[in-house]
Amino acid sequence: MLDQSKALPLRPGVGYKPQHFAAILADAGAVEWLEVHAENYMGAGGRPLAQLRHLAERFAISLHGVGLSIGGEAALDEAHLARLKVLCDWLEPACFSEHLAWSSHDGHYLNDLLPLPYTEATLARVCDHIDRVQEVLRRQMLLENPSSYLGFAETSLSEVAFLRAVVQRTGCGLLLDVNNVYVSAVNQGFEAAAYLADFPLAAVGEIHLGGHGQDQDDQSAVLLIDSHAAAIADPVWQLFAQVVAQAGPRPVLIEWDADVPDWAVLQAEAARAGAVMAAS
Repeated sequence: MLDQSKALPLRPGVGYKPQHFAAILADAGAVEWLEVHAENYMGAGGRPLAQLRHLAERFAISLHGVGLSIGGEAALDEAHLARLKVLCDWLEPACFSEHLAWSSHDGHYLNDLLPLPYTEATLARVCDHIDRVQEVLRRQMLLENPSSYLGFAETSLSEVAFLRAVVQRTGCGLLLDVNNVYVSAVNQGFEAAAYLADFPLAAVGEIHLGGHGQDQDDQSAVLLIDSHAAAIADPVWQLFAQVVAQAGPRPVLIEWDADVPDWAVLQAEAARAGAVMAAS
């Protein structure tokens, strides 16, 4: 039986950064939960774990993995999975999530989250990997939709159909990254609102809101980069409002991982997210 006893508050959270530790304890504002990257806390001790233990006494914690390579061709790294289980066992997070992506091949680890084609073969592999994660952790995981910059010729399923099938086969939930939807829609030329209208929102256990940058491709067309290094763009806020109108409030995370601003800026973004949910 998978552990689904805990849940994140249906309120805003923020991705935790150590430079904000004192400010969070002094005034969390609208922030009611925090998310941390699992791989940053797999060590045996030290200040990072001490701070996390202290925060976990006051806030619900969402644990976000970046290194399992759920979409990779090889079997999961069992040593990595074992370290993740140790972390989950003592932290007891309200939520664990990972990416629909791959980041390792033939024993080599890449500092990126890479896309995969949506085929029956990749569907079976992703489901097998999720089943293994949930079996070891004894808890449901959430799978995050990716940001994408190109499509694969061999793709035979839409991304939404792929994600829906994963949920049906494994019982996992979904982490809906609204910025990823917008970035992919602009880069690949589809309608983000239509994507979200078809998305299995009932399976969504967490939402991410983040910023993106803008570049150009080789044909001078606009190319959006999922940077997590800027304020949330207005079109992403509009899509978030659409999601809340369709599905009601969900735990929503303000994600800002590079060029991180002062805590007051993140507080303000969290308050804005809370206002969108309240208005629904």
